[in-house]
Amino acid sequence: MNTLTTATLALALGAGSVMAENRIDTIRPDAPERAAIGDFPVGVQERSFTMPDRIDILNVTEDTTPTYERPLTVEIWYPAAPGTEPGTSYETVIRDGQTPTTLHGRAARDAAPATGTFPLVVISHGYPGNRFLMSHLGENLASKGYVTVSVDHTDSTYSDQAAFGSTLLNRPWDQRAVIDFMAGLDDPIGDITDATTTGVIGYSMGGYGALIFGGAGVTQQAVDYTWGTPKGLLAANMAGTDSHESLIDERVKAIIAIGPWGKNRAFWDETGLAGLRKPTLIMAGSVDDVSSYPAMRQIFEQATGTDRHLLTFIGANHNAAAPIPAPAESYQPSPHLDFIPFSHYADAVWDTARMNNITQHFATAFMDLHLRDDTEAAQFLDLVEYAEDGVHALNDDGSPKPEHSHWAGFAPRTAAGLRFETRAKGE
Repeated sequence: MNTLTTATLALALGAGSVMAENRIDTIRPDAPERAAIGDFPVGVQERSFTMPDRIDILNVTEDTTPTYERPLTVEIWYPAAPGTEPGTSYETVIRDGQTPTTLHGRAARDAAPATGTFPLVVISHGYPGNRFLMSHLGENLASKGYVTVSVDHTDSTYSDQAAFGSTLLNRPWDQRAVIDFMAGLDDPIGDITDATTTGVIGYSMGGYGALIFGGAGVTQQAVDYTWGTPKGLLAANMAGTDSHESLIDERVKAIIAIGPWGKNRAFWDETGLAGLRKPTLIMAGSVDDVSSYPAMRQIFEQATGTDRHLLTFIGANHNAAAPIPAPAESYQPSPHLDFIPFSHYADAVWDTARMNNITQHFATAFMDLHLRDDTEAAQFLDLVEYAEDGVHALNDDGSPKPEHSHWAGFAPRTAAGLRFETRAKGE
């Protein structure tokens, strides 16, 4: 066997080993600056709670509108005590809701928490999804001094996916319930959680919920859809209603909406989007044909009631930025799906770990700015629009020359394929 063949085989075996481990915590050598793992060890716990008196959408009829105790399960990542040994696994299922998979990360199960108090970040998956779909963000942000909590949205997970109307109504209310749950914890995790300073990160339907939660009430047309929430019950989320206004939460300081669904189906108009009142970062793929990239651009353009940004992954589709790398088990066809589950996680153009690192970088900078008043983080959000237009020009001592406009936090040649836009409130 010649040297080239041996090296190629070793590389392939190494790549296969990493894939088989299903790592959620990969930081590539070319990751932007604030994607790096933080100074805190990470702990993780699973919790469950219920929301009382929620409308049971699945059992609504013309004559009855029953209520129930709505169950929610969450995964909580948090800064752990010094000396905590890293490494844990997460037992879950892939997109088909049946096939088991084991994910591996750096958090330690039930570790003792660090001392101090830390801002809260709520993570909300798509339809369907589960609390591990963005677990890379949960661990990453916790290592930097955030308590992060990712929720399994009932009727919207891989294992219990049910009528879409439940997700349409419940998503923003679930997000608020998670904040209430974390604020009410009377234990060591509650002691370190500052729920009065919260950020929300949502993907797809999670992004839909986050925008409603942030003030963007839906349209009458959305309420009236026969395929949506029955009996006009989505009016609870409609712009201009007392119910929607009561949902807006002063504890929420910033929102990240990744591939947010809804504008493509007229769930918002200009009036509804102008009601968005939380600083917002939208992340999107330029060829997203699920949430529709042009529709997401309209969200960015019409949300004139707040400062906002739009980060575009050029050439990426709906799986941009949010999902973990596809588990090894998803590479094979499933008898429970009419597509290979790999396509639920991966993008045809972009490497997922690369997108995860970019997401971690911008999420950290955005939350640091708005949840911690870290003004140094603003430099990572003050960028020339197209990364390729940035000029990298440094003096010998590393200080920037006047013409330097390369994206802050990205090493030379590593920001290609990205676009970043900013509009201030009122624009």
